Order: sequence, then structure tokens, then C-alpha cells
Amino acid sequence: MIRFSAAELSRLLNGIVEGNPDITVSDLAKIEEGVEGTLSFLANPKYESFLYTTNASIVIINQDLQLTAPVNCTLIRVENAYTAFSVLLEKYNTIKSNKVGIEQPAFISPSATLGVQPYVGAFAYIGNNVKIGNNVKIYPQVYVGDNVTIDDNTVLFAGVKIYSDCVLGKNVIIHSGTVIGSDGFGFAPQVDGSYSKVSQIGNVIIEDDVEIGSNASIDRATMGSTIIRKGVKLDNLIQIAHNVEIGQNTVIASQSGVSGSTKVGENCIIGGQVGIVGHINISKGTKINAQSGVSKSIVEQDKKWNGSPAFAFNDSLKAYAVYRRLPELERKLQEIEKLLLEAKEL
Repeated sequence: MIRFSAAELSRLLNGIVEGNPDITVSDLAKIEEGVEGTLSFLANPKYESFLYTTNASIVIINQDLQLTAPVNCTLIRVENAYTAFSVLLEKYNTIKSNKVGIEQPAFISPSATLGVQPYVGAFAYIGNNVKIGNNVKIYPQVYVGDNVTIDDNTVLFAGVKIYSDCVLGKNVIIHSGTVIGSDGFGFAPQVDGSYSKVSQIGNVIIEDDVEIGSNASIDRATMGSTIIRKGVKLDNLIQIAHNVEIGQNTVIASQSGVSGSTKVGENCIIGGQVGIVGHINISKGTKINAQSGVSKSIVEQDKKWNGSPAFAFNDSLKAYAVYRRLPELERKLQEIEKLLLEAKEL
């Protein structure tokens, strides 16, 4: 268990201590659930009342917060409490997950190479000619196929499967259950109505600083590479098909799917349960609302899209407003038809 004093935390966060600089904490807690020995923070004014009742030992607050009642905890004032606490969360998580060494039983091929300070968990498998960089963490039951390259500071959580020939960059995080490099969905229809499998001989390339959630699938290319560019963030339960390219710093929410050979530009934001057809291009900066279906290329940059099939976001809102009024509009149309018939009879 690691303990930090208020003085040590203030130096780390460039903050100012109000209270006992020697008081220590060893755990983190929400401000409303704080107990003795925990550290919390206050950034949202809606939670300010808890500052005066919390039992947390130390609370991080904004520099400009004016107290309206006495507090029982030690305060650390910083420029931005939320940002400061996120820094501490990252440090705490790094310390907590700082595993090193090779647990047994684990299989590491004699032809594989590991960098300095590796962690290989029990029942992990590392195949032939695998190249693993420095400070890489491979948790239990991870499978790493032949000829895979994994660069420095990458983390593969329990149960991740990396098929042969794939390439992972630096600072990549892949969560449990995700499969990288499984076969693309390639089948050729035959005269008799059956399907013949098309061998998928490419790979997957994942560049630096990518994070992929749990139970996602990224298929290997038929030929060439499926590519996830630098800084991409993929949520849980996402399907990326063969030969897809996801542009730099694009984020995709849960249960979305991108079909084969589609190119998604950089800095896109794609909501949950979005479906994108194959062999199209999505321009940079595109924002696609949740549950939309994209059936053709998006050529305009930095636009919002909505609906299934998706169309311009503002137009979709106007269309939906009309859609909700359809019963009323039908009634008015019937009244107009009735008036027209009466006018003809005169």
C-alpha cells in the first residue's frame, strides 16, 4: 500500500495546502463517499455541499473556490481540480498495475525477444519470432501469434488474442477479450449457392497511443493491412472489418461496425451502434450520431450526420419534426380534400 502526504501531493500538482501538510492518504474516493485515509476532489459545484460533510482526509479543489462553511479535511488548491485529479488517477493506476516478471506456467518461444522489464502473466502464449519492446505488459491468458511485433509500453489485458504478423505500436492498450487479426469476412459465392472461403493473408497495424475496449474485433486484411492510426480510441464491442483504415485521433463508441475497405478520416466522432457500409470514404472531422447508418461516402469535412440512411444532421432534425406531425398533417389533408369535394358540388 502506497501512502502520500498532502505536502507530496501538492508538489506533484503544483498546488497549495490548506490544513495539515503531513496528513496521508492511501486510496481514492468520490467526495460523497470519502472516509479517513482517502483522497477526493471537487470540480462540479453541484457537489459542493459534500465538501463540508465528507470524511475524506484530503480534498483537491479549485483555487478560486470560496468556502461557505468550515471543513474537516485538508484542502489542496489547484488551478483545475478535475485535471489535477485525472493526473493522480493516472499515477495511481500506473503504480497499481506496475507488474514485472514472468509468471509460470507461460510459454515463450525461444525465438521470441522481450525488452527490459516485461510482464508476462500465467498461461500466456508468445509465438515464434515475436518481438516485444520495453515495459510491455502481457496479462494472463493472452495469445500472441508468430511474427507479431509489440512496441514499448503496450498493455494487453487478460484474454486478448493477437493473430500472427500483426504490428502494435507504442503505448497501445487493448482490453480483455479483444481479438486482433482474425480473418476478414471474405467468401466467394459459387454456382451451386455455396460459398468458398477467400484466404486472408494480410495483417493488422495498430499505431501508437491507440486504446481498444473489451470484446472488440479487428480483422486482418485480405491483402495488405487493416490500419488503426495513431491516437484512435475504440470502445467495447466494435467490429472493424478487413482492409479498413481508421484515421488519426478518431473515436468510435460501442457496438459500431465498419465494413470492409472503408476509409475513415482523422478526428471523426462516431456514436454507438453506427453501421458503415464497405468501400466508401468518410471525410475528416465527420460526426455521426448514434444508431445512424452510413450507406455512401461523406465528402464534406467537419459535418454532422444522423439517421438511417444518414443525412445532414440539421436536415434530419427538420425531417423528424415533420415526421412527428404526420398524423396532424394527414388530418388537415383530409379536411382539405373534403372542402375541395364540397366546392366541386356547388
